Amino acid sequence: MASPAEPVGDGADKKQERMERFRALQLRRNEARKMNLEASKEEERVQKLPANYQAKRSRVEWEMEEEEARKAAEEAGDDYERSKLMDVGADEASRIERKRKKKNPDPGFSTYEDATIRQYQRLTKGMKPDLDNYQRSKEKLGDALYPTAEAIPSRELDSVSKEGVDRMVQDLEKQIEKREKFSRRRAFHDEADINYINERNMRFNKKAERFYGKYTAEIKQNLERGTAV
Repeated sequence: MASPAEPVGDGADKKQERMERFRALQLRRNEARKMNLEASKEEERVQKLPANYQAKRSRVEWEMEEEEARKAAEEAGDDYERSKLMDVGADEASRIERKRKKKNPDPGFSTYEDATIRQYQRLTKGMKPDLDNYQRSKEKLGDALYPTAEAIPSRELDSVSKEGVDRMVQDLEKQIEKREKFSRRRAFHDEADINYINERNMRFNKKAERFYGKYTAEIKQNLERGTAV
């Protein structure tokens, strides 16, 4: 016996419900696809950034926060350094003090690379960031303030203020003045052989020894012993 036919209204309602669910699934799929595309673009952008980009950005943000806290403490009439130390534990304070005492501010010349690093640290330590100008540039340029390898150079990023030029000139003048006062102490060995008649001849002999010493060592020893043929 045939089953009674479904009402036409119920079939239309079910079809409409299925279409609404289908459209909702399409919207969710498009939204997920868009989110995945944005996430892949962001991941690609981060991979193209320099290795120390995040560290530099974190340091700038930390300096901005510390400068704001310092200004707030000055406005309140508090000593910022003292209030900052109140948040440091005794163990951490003693560790910092031991590290400060152990650190040698001038370890002397070791390599040109270390000398360049020390000069860079000295220059950056003496620089005070212009936070107001940084905020204005950040609001104006956005992500372009942190250019990547494929970014198009902007004239606004290359512009240098007059104060920056004056600061660079002053530092160069200090370096020139320090270089003029510097005199390297040359080591003198009493037991070294005197095989020169003046300083120019001494430099020539050292250069000849450096290039030909291994070939003439035996002849020189025979001459000194008196056994040369």
